[in-house]
Amino acid sequence: MKEKSKSEVSIIGGADGPTSIFIAGRTRKKPLKVRIRNIIYRYRRKIVEKKVVADSHTLDELVQYAMNTYNLIETNSTERKYIEQQKNLKESLILQHKPEVLGEMKDIPKPDVSNEESVREYFCKIKTRSEMIAEMPDNVIPMNFHLYEIRIGDDSLEMEIDYIWNIFGISYSGNKKVMKQFEKISKDLYIYYGVSEDDIKKKTERYLSLVTALSS
Repeated sequence: MKEKSKSEVSIIGGADGPTSIFIAGRTRKKPLKVRIRNIIYRYRRKIVEKKVVADSHTLDELVQYAMNTYNLIETNSTERKYIEQQKNLKESLILQHKPEVLGEMKDIPKPDVSNEESVREYFCKIKTRSEMIAEMPDNVIPMNFHLYEIRIGDDSLEMEIDYIWNIFGISYSGNKKVMKQFEKISKDLYIYYGVSEDDIKKKTERYLSLVTALSS
């Protein structure tokens, strides 16, 4: 791999997530195609925001709709992908809502990005914190997590839901043809889940997720 010069590198942060990636240097100007794509996305987003109307359903209704329409099936809680996603969500919820249970590990100072040892130590602490959270009892952050999937051939769309925290998210992968199908399904599910008048007024996470899904 060709080594980047100092002027070609940027700093990428993930302040709210469990991990962050740091690369020292200065940001390059975005390529024309990227800038055009961003302009188009912002335009689409404005159009979508004007069209969003209040029409919401519960998570239970959403799951039943997906089962009836797309043969949604639930992933067994013993499967590795369920365990990993439940673990990631637990970590995210604790960092957002109960950081005090982490003690001195709740705030891990960002490293000196010019110092390899400092960066290595940072990621070591992040890993240690993740392991500590994984070992915490369930009552520290009550969850009612479920993972579902819609399959097309060997590819799948995953839908993760937590009924206590009202979390709804979708991820999928596959070839170009399947991705288009999953994108259509994803948008339909976000539309069905919908938003309330209060979501629109307060621009809640539920509202922003809908707008983002429909703007892609």
